[in-house]
Amino acid sequence: MKSPSVTITIDNIRKVHRIRRKEIRGKLAEFRAIWREGDNDRLWEEMVFCFFTGGCSARMGLNSIEAVRHLIKDGSHEELMNTLLGRHRYPRARSRYIVESRGFLVADCGLDLRSRLASFKDHEARRDWLAKTKGIKGLGYKEASHYLRNIGLKGYGILDKHILNCLAELDLIAEPKPPSNRTRYLATEERLRELSAISGIDFDELDLVLWSMKTGEILK
Repeated sequence: MKSPSVTITIDNIRKVHRIRRKEIRGKLAEFRAIWREGDNDRLWEEMVFCFFTGGCSARMGLNSIEAVRHLIKDGSHEELMNTLLGRHRYPRARSRYIVESRGFLVADCGLDLRSRLASFKDHEARRDWLAKTKGIKGLGYKEASHYLRNIGLKGYGILDKHILNCLAELDLIAEPKPPSNRTRYLATEERLRELSAISGIDFDELDLVLWSMKTGEILK
C-alpha cells in the first residue's frame, strides 16, 4: 500500500488519533487478550513473527508466519527454510533464528514463555532479557519491544523507521537513525514519551497513530 502524504504535526497527530482511536484501541485490546487468554504456543508464535519483521515489513512477517505456523513448534531448519523460500527475504537466517531460539527456550524454561516473562518484576529487565540473551536470536531492543507490545504488555516503544522519521520531523531527535545500543534506545524512547505527553495521547496508542500516518495501515 502506498503511504499517505500526511505532514507530521502535533495537530495532525491528534486529528488522526481522533479518527482512528476506536480502531487503535481495538487492536491494543486484541494484543492484551493474547497475554490474558493465549497459551504458550501463541506466545511463541508471536515471537517468531517478530523474528520475521526485523529488517523487513510487517506484511512480510504476517505472510511468513502464515506459511510456517505448523512448523514453528518442531520443524527442522531445512523444513522451515524451504517453506519460507519466496516468502521471506532471509529464509535461511530466519529459520536459524527459530530453531536456535526454540532450543534455547526449551532448555531455559520449557518454552513456558508466560511464566518466564511474568517472572520479571521490572519492566526494563524483561525487555533486557529478550534483547540481550544470546540464546534468543533476532530480538534487539526494537523487536523485543515489538514482541512485548504484541502480546499485550504496555509501555514499550517500537522505534522502527516510521516512528523515528516522525520524531525527526518534529525535531524531537536530530536524525532518524536507529539507536545503536540500549542507552540510545532508552533516550530516544524518552522522546516518544515526551511526544505522548505533549499530544495528550496514550503512549501505546501513539505508536499506532504514528505508524498509520506513515503506512496508511494499522497492523501489528
